[in-house]
Amino acid sequence: MIDSELLMLAYRSGVFPMADRRDDPDVFWVEPRLRAILPLDGFHLSQSLARTLRRGRFTVTCNTAFPDVLNACAAPRAEEHESWISHRIQASYERLHALGHAHSIECWETLPDGSRILVGGLYGVGFDRAFCGESMFSRRTDASKVALCWLVASLRKAGAQLLDCQFMTPHLASLGAVEISQKRYLTLLKQAQSGALASSTTSSSGAAGAAGVAAADGDAAGRALAVPEAFAALLAEAASAGPASSPGKFIAHFLTQTS
Repeated sequence: MIDSELLMLAYRSGVFPMADRRDDPDVFWVEPRLRAILPLDGFHLSQSLARTLRRGRFTVTCNTAFPDVLNACAAPRAEEHESWISHRIQASYERLHALGHAHSIECWETLPDGSRILVGGLYGVGFDRAFCGESMFSRRTDASKVALCWLVASLRKAGAQLLDCQFMTPHLASLGAVEISQKRYLTLLKQAQSGALASSTTSSSGAAGAAGVAAADGDAAGRALAVPEAFAALLAEAASAGPASSPGKFIAHFLTQTS
């Protein structure tokens, strides 16, 4: 397992680990020449994705199945022969999750018998006002996009400044991601870490109150970005909006109004 303080230092320096295959005991550190970011005020919510949100096809949660999300992200895919998420890297992120630095968003589908199955999600590392998205997966159309909608809304609620997507893909570009130089990325990363963290924009009636930042217990790696608190605040606000406003409808409206 990678030392947690070393791993957080790497993220704060604009570097992240990868492996050549699932069972590879070694890791290599990546600093891309070009970096993909998703500007939080530039997220593209298409009409079709907004409809999917409003229909409430998926139940969305935060940090309820972190290991399951990692397993799904690490599973073989048709376009990839090997996963870069090795068992060592997975154990390292699970440790970061326990320390409050790594988070997952999950999408669930409810079956006719009332049970639910995990059909999409994402995970990443959060600190100060930055969130570094690591990977996402989807077993149903739009499931990973819905998870990303909730992440973007939570980051806005938490007062975040930077959503790092690492490498550009057509999928991310369609959602508003842009490609910048590593030099520009490091500038934005430094800005997201500088000074006191912005207070959460959550209203006093929200579940998170003014929680803004969740400190990892005694962890010298620094303060964690309060994604779970912001997520809970959004759920609370959706519930207070009345029965006519489902969580999905609330998020679609929130993203539209704050774009």
